[in-house]
This record gives sequence, structure tokens and C-alpha cells, in this order.
Amino acid sequence: MLKITDLRAEIDGKEILKGLSLEVNAGEVHAIMGPNGAGKSTLGYVLGGRPGYDATGGGVTFDGQDLLELDPHERAAVGLFLGFQYPVEIPGISNLQFVREALNSQRRARGEAPLSGGEFMKLARAQADALGMDPEMLKRPVNVGFSGGEKKRNEMVQMGIIGPKLAILDETDSGLDIDALKAVGEGINRIMRAPDKAVLLITHYQRLLDYVRPDFVHVLADGRIVRSGGPELALALEREGYGAVAA
Repeated sequence: MLKITDLRAEIDGKEILKGLSLEVNAGEVHAIMGPNGAGKSTLGYVLGGRPGYDATGGGVTFDGQDLLELDPHERAAVGLFLGFQYPVEIPGISNLQFVREALNSQRRARGEAPLSGGEFMKLARAQADALGMDPEMLKRPVNVGFSGGEKKRNEMVQMGIIGPKLAILDETDSGLDIDALKAVGEGINRIMRAPDKAVLLITHYQRLLDYVRPDFVHVLADGRIVRSGGPELALALEREGYGAVAA
């Protein structure tokens, strides 16, 4: 599904990704772990097409397409979803307006008919209920006045409505209490655990992986993946730290 080959990227003239290679197949969950400054968030932003985060070398294909040649909205339309560590607030636009336009724009780009208002509301309420989010919050401006946990639940609701093929989730566990962490973890499993979908989890800690069990864990250090393994690698990182395990 996703194939990254010798990917390089610079931010403000400083090389952050230094030849990163990774392959993610459909049906798999991969966790990327590593110390601060290793390039984890940069990887997510480059894949998502965030302005200012452009690849300077290497290549990325997604379902056989050159991902780096696509604009951000085109990447979303082919099935890529990027979840942020700090979801942004959008005053003046309700969650319902925002997600309905995003979903139907993607459907039109794929040659699919847009959902009617009734169809969309049914889907949105079902996803909000599944995440334990009051459907009334869907009427509020995007993330405005939301707590950290509410923002992350809202992002999972958005992901459930849009239904991507690949979710790249950047420190989704950041700032969550125990209950919110469990709800978000269960949401990821419910929405993305399928033979035709895949997840790339970017995280510092093991705790999210207690709920979303990865098939593969990779250690990212100094812009490269320096070690890969199974779920036991995350436990070793938690126990021994990055210095010992990544050496």
C-alpha cells in the first residue's frame, strides 16, 4: 500500500529525514517511535503534504501512485488521512459543515456521488455515538472550546466519517486521560482494523499500543529507521529507553 524509499527532507535548510525507507501493507498497523527531534512528525507532514515539508530526495508510492506528485487534497482523495498531535481550531465553521464538505469533495474526486444531507447526518451521528461524543458537539465550530481529549475524539469521528485507506496518526495519545485514551484506541481499531486499510502510528510511548496492538514497531533516530521489530520492541523501549534499544 505505502512504500517509502530513501526519503529525505529538509526544514529551514536542515536535513531532518536522511534516507528513510519503510513499507506498509494493507491490513497492517505500524508504530513509529523515537526520541524528540528524530523526524517522526516531519515524516507524517511530508506524507500528508503539509506546506513547507517537501521531500528533497527519495520517493513515496501509495497504491502504486507517486504520492509526492499529488497535492494535499489529492492525497486525501486517494485515501490518506493525517491526524495531528494538536488538532487545529476553525472558528466560524461547524464540524458538520467541515466534514461533510471534506467527505463529498473526496467522493466527487473519485467519481462517486456526494452523500445527501440525511445520509451524511446518519453517518455522522453513528460515528459520534461510537466514540462517546455528544452529537450536539458536531454543531459547534471545529475544535473551538474543546478540551484536548474532545479534540482527539472529534478527529476520530472525522476519520470514521471519511473512511480513509491509510491513517497516519501523529501522537494521537498526547494529552489524553485514561478514559479518552481507551476511547480513541478503540476508535482506531474499529475504523481502521480491516484487510484493506492500514495505520501508521507515530508515538513516544507504549500506552497507546496497549489498545492498538501494532504488527510492527520501528525506531526512528536521526532521520532514519534504525531498528524494527514486533510489539515487544515497544516494551523494550519503554523499559530501557531509546539509547539502549536503538544502539
